[in-house]
Amino acid sequence: MTLDVRIFPCLNDNYGLLVRDAATGTVAAIDTPDAAAILADLEQSGWGRLDLILNTHWHPDHTQGNARLKDETGCEIIGPEEVRKAAPIDRVVADGDTVMLGETALEVSHTPGHTLGHIVYRSVGDAQAFVGDVLFNLGCGRLFEGTPEQMHASLQTLAAWPDETVIWCAHEYTASNARFALTLDDRPDMRARAEEIFAMRERGEATVPTTIGKEKAFNPFVRAADATEFAARRAAKDVFAG
Repeated sequence: MTLDVRIFPCLNDNYGLLVRDAATGTVAAIDTPDAAAILADLEQSGWGRLDLILNTHWHPDHTQGNARLKDETGCEIIGPEEVRKAAPIDRVVADGDTVMLGETALEVSHTPGHTLGHIVYRSVGDAQAFVGDVLFNLGCGRLFEGTPEQMHASLQTLAAWPDETVIWCAHEYTASNARFALTLDDRPDMRARAEEIFAMRERGEATVPTTIGKEKAFNPFVRAADATEFAARRAAKDVFAG
């Protein structure tokens, strides 16, 4: 099985993600930050169809395109129950469920912390995962609804995946995350990783995707020893001006 992924900027710092099962041509949008941008990329790519929307959580910058895309493509909208607070949804999924994208099985895991109902989607066979706002390159989502204990546990759930798992997250926050990480970690490898990221952003390149292996090596939130250390780091990042 093979998954093709297209990534493109949306809004201020979101990424749009389109995913296609190569065997069948079935296409999904991971969240819907900007319906117009998603429709434009569908046309540019030549993929020519949108079969599914896979929402990770309810926040408007992840769901506000649901209605238009449903109207224009007839796609099925899938996500956690909390999406109903903000946008239409056709099928609710929860921890342990599987969503079929053509011949590709996407496993659903509940990852609360950023919101209480946040979920992620992972193709074990392709070693790729779509994680919304739980895990970022060198960062993690703010705790708008959940507790440090929940978010720490969610990050450890992801950290248990194989190191080669490719992580597609939803925002371009990496330069700021790198500057914060350097305040906690001055290893030469960390400095080299940060310089690599700064150079990518200077060239206008996306720093997404990342991998579980890289985040285990460098992400200060994944590397937190326990929920208490995680909470202290998250609180510090919330007021970090870098």
